[in-house]
Amino acid sequence: MPDEEKTVARNKKAYHDYFIEETYEAGLELYGTEVKSIREGRVNLKDAWCQIKDGEIFALGMHISPYEKGNIFNRDPMRPKRLLMHKREINKLFGLTKQQGYAIIPLSVYFVKGRAKLEVGLCKGKKLYDKRAAAAEKDAKRNIDRTMKSSGRKTRSEED
Repeated sequence: MPDEEKTVARNKKAYHDYFIEETYEAGLELYGTEVKSIREGRVNLKDAWCQIKDGEIFALGMHISPYEKGNIFNRDPMRPKRLLMHKREINKLFGLTKQQGYAIIPLSVYFVKGRAKLEVGLCKGKKLYDKRAAAAEKDAKRNIDRTMKSSGRKTRSEED
């Protein structure tokens, strides 16, 4: 079995809506049919967030589609999934979210050595002008890359 990680889903909206300050790796407490469904790539993190309750951290709004061959063993696709993290990490995240206005957002789901992992980020919300600046920066980089790529080729007039 390879030691590399296999990314199943990424939360692109999180990178657009938030500044990611820190990232953490958390295990997912799942049932068998949920794992099979994730292996097929049937997971959606778009509107997911994490909440700390009674010293435990849960991923809410994370949709895992029911496994097609799962019959009675399928679970509710939107049920809260408990995350497996160290107690001191949970306490640190709890303190930061309560005091400084951070949010805990799932960024990606992947497998490491056959185990499903969730990358969560400690995030701070972007304002509209931050989103515009990020989009402008992305467009400028794309244009620079495009001109660099095209300047490497010879034009028709240079070939003659």
